[in-house]
Amino acid sequence: MRIVVELKKEADANAILNYLFKNTDLQITYNFNMVAISRKAPKLMGLQELIQAYIDHQKEVIRRRSQYDLEKAKDRQHIVQGLMKAISILDDVIATIRSSNDKKDAKNNLIAQYEFTELQAEAIVNLQLYRLTNTDITTLEEEAADLERRIHELVAVLASEKKLIQVIKKDLNKIKKDFADARRTEIKAEIEEIKINMDVLIASEDVMVSVTHEGYVKRASLRSYTASNGELPGMKEGDLLLGYYEMNTTDTLVLFTKLGNYLYIPVHELPDIRWKDMGQHVANIVSIDREDEIIAAMPIKEFSEQQSLLFVTKNGMAKRSQLSLYQAQRYSKPLMAIKLKDHDEVVSVFKTNGEQELFIATAQGYGLWFSESEVNAVGQRAAGVKGINLKEDDYVVDANMFSLEENVEFLIVTHRGAAKKVSISEFDKSTRAKRGLMILRELKSNPHRVIACKKISNQNNEIYQLLTDKGHIESLESKSIRKSDRYSNGSFIVDTNHVGLVTKVLKQLM
Repeated sequence: MRIVVELKKEADANAILNYLFKNTDLQITYNFNMVAISRKAPKLMGLQELIQAYIDHQKEVIRRRSQYDLEKAKDRQHIVQGLMKAISILDDVIATIRSSNDKKDAKNNLIAQYEFTELQAEAIVNLQLYRLTNTDITTLEEEAADLERRIHELVAVLASEKKLIQVIKKDLNKIKKDFADARRTEIKAEIEEIKINMDVLIASEDVMVSVTHEGYVKRASLRSYTASNGELPGMKEGDLLLGYYEMNTTDTLVLFTKLGNYLYIPVHELPDIRWKDMGQHVANIVSIDREDEIIAAMPIKEFSEQQSLLFVTKNGMAKRSQLSLYQAQRYSKPLMAIKLKDHDEVVSVFKTNGEQELFIATAQGYGLWFSESEVNAVGQRAAGVKGINLKEDDYVVDANMFSLEENVEFLIVTHRGAAKKVSISEFDKSTRAKRGLMILRELKSNPHRVIACKKISNQNNEIYQLLTDKGHIESLESKSIRKSDRYSNGSFIVDTNHVGLVTKVLKQLM
């Protein structure tokens, strides 16, 4: 068999060859069992012992074969001698047979009158008459001579170890002549470990990748995206877009879930679907628990040691780990991103350089600002440290990262449908594990509970979708909300008596 792999001009031939070596039987590690049956018992042998055992076995085979052939040759010699004798007195033999009553009587008469043996008499009476009369004595004499020579050879083989070895050599040389060809494989005692750079095996192509809140993902060609005239990607009815990114097929899409896992998906493995069509659920690519859900998507070009991932959980934990720790070799199932304690969930995930500021907001209206550097870098499977000190029954609803150079404002939305904007200047910077400052005015009756605290842009008008427990969706433009201090509860923008309480706030992507 001849296999030809044709490559494009820019392809790395050695990398592809290494891939074939590693993933096919072009190169294999071969293990062999050195235990063999020797003298009817299993025995661990070295190479010399194995060869000697094979030779001993061949000797036994040749001896038995020679003994069998010798007996057959002697039997045939005896018959030929009888036939030759019968030919020399052919007329008498025929007369005796004709005068006999049956086959048995003919045999007995031949034995009695001419001293043939039982075997010779059997052979004579079994010959048809025309065969008996037409048999050439010369042919019989030649066969007799060949048998004599063959018997002499077989006796010599059985009597001499040297001649026995010569027969084994002759047989092996015949096998070599009939079947041997040049070795096409190379056998090595040790080989270097093959390392494959998968990037060189992937056709580099710029694509658009989309992820929805319900977990539908896809990649589409830039041509398909351009043809949509800037429209949002096709989605399931009622689903909302979590993010869309211009990426390359050699990049990686990392999806984080609320239960502390992450899904590692090379972009080239995403389903290639038209931009206006609905994507494929991520469970078809990587298995994911039904109770889990995607909370963040992150395009990664390089898993750099200079960048980190920072996690904030519902119970107020904060963890930072090097991004490089999250590069995976096996990714057929969800991988652990952070170790969560009982009844905890991941609220926010950020990619950071380790020099940002962190603001955490809680449901009961507390906000804490501290430096990211206070969260020391730990391993991938660590639980992290306490980010904010929560009151009983309080929990984290949102976290935001920003730099000191930014003039940061937050959009705060409560479950009662109120919203306000507040500047970071309203807060004093603190340290982690503190309770923070109030971001709402506390009410004794029917107090507001924070649903979302989103960092917003001063320059752009951002649109947010407010989802209620009755399935209503209300749009909110960030520029339509007045700026307030942290003691205000903001302005009501949703009539919760009619559409229900606000349960979630999602940024609408344009």
